[in-house]
Amino acid sequence: MLLLTTYCRVVELLPAVFSSGWASGVNAYLVVLALGFWGRATGADAVPDALMRTDVLVAAGAMFAIEFVTDKIPYVDSLWDTVSTAIRPTVGAIIGLLLAGDASSVEQATMATVGGGSALASHLVKAGIRLAVNGSPEPVSNVSVSLGEDVTVAGVVTLVVFHPWWALGISATLLVLGIVIVVLLLRWVRQGWRRRNERRLSGSAAG
Repeated sequence: MLLLTTYCRVVELLPAVFSSGWASGVNAYLVVLALGFWGRATGADAVPDALMRTDVLVAAGAMFAIEFVTDKIPYVDSLWDTVSTAIRPTVGAIIGLLLAGDASSVEQATMATVGGGSALASHLVKAGIRLAVNGSPEPVSNVSVSLGEDVTVAGVVTLVVFHPWWALGISATLLVLGIVIVVLLLRWVRQGWRRRNERRLSGSAAG
């Protein structure tokens, strides 16, 4: 009976924990800010009280403002991603733990692992995409990519509060698509640099 109760509890929490973890891997401060905002605005029971504290929201807002700028500057964004490698998964794990509430220690550990794990996975995808964009011989706008990430994270977090199973489906799909995009972008970048080097060698030989 205890195992069944634990299983049901984990299944109930999984959508919100995985989705918020995925979003944390992309922009952890925006996740805290958005969850806290929806918690205060709607009184949603799904949002832990700790995320609605004024000091937490002020700190998250300040860090989000810094990330909003740095995340849109070529190469600076990749440096910021490197610094955030430990931060984003940690935030994902903490949010998972908070969402577990007063669950058993096993459930809390499971949710922290799921939240931190999904955050780490999406963080690596984000960092890989940014490296590919920055290294591309035909640059893609970092501002467009970053704004797209911000809008997506805000949308997923909103679904976490109101439609967690939808959030799970979208975040899982985006994670898989992100992995595919990273592979394709890296291949595209390598091909672009190869063509550029070939043209350079051809020009040198002609000269």
